Amino acid sequence: MIMRQLINRHKGRFTRFCIVGLSGVLVNEGLLWLFTDIFSVFLLLSSLIAIEISILTNFSFNELWTFRDMRGGREVYTRMYLYNLIALGGLVINLFILYALATAGMHYLLANLFGIAGAVLWNYFINYRWTWLGKA
Repeated sequence: MIMRQLINRHKGRFTRFCIVGLSGVLVNEGLLWLFTDIFSVFLLLSSLIAIEISILTNFSFNELWTFRDMRGGREVYTRMYLYNLIALGGLVINLFILYALATAGMHYLLANLFGIAGAVLWNYFINYRWTWLGKA
């Protein structure tokens, strides 16, 4: 019963959050290719730049679309900082799940999908509660 209420309460917003996340994957991949193959930037530096730009574009889309009705509690730059910080937590969760499942014998690509799912849940609910000050 509680799970159903939680799903019903968040399904539209969570769907928008996931769509924004998919757009971030495209931004990240495209910029990684551009910086690495076209501009010959060192791979790890290219990746760092691409990740940060995708985090900032995801924040912008979430700010304007996913959480547009919840922008009154904090300044936009505070929300952007918190969003970045939470994304770092999501990265740690993703890597932990990926490593744990892959070392237990699961194929790394499948393990990564579980890691992404864990990170998405973390990113959504922590951002909802902390960045955009959603109610419990």
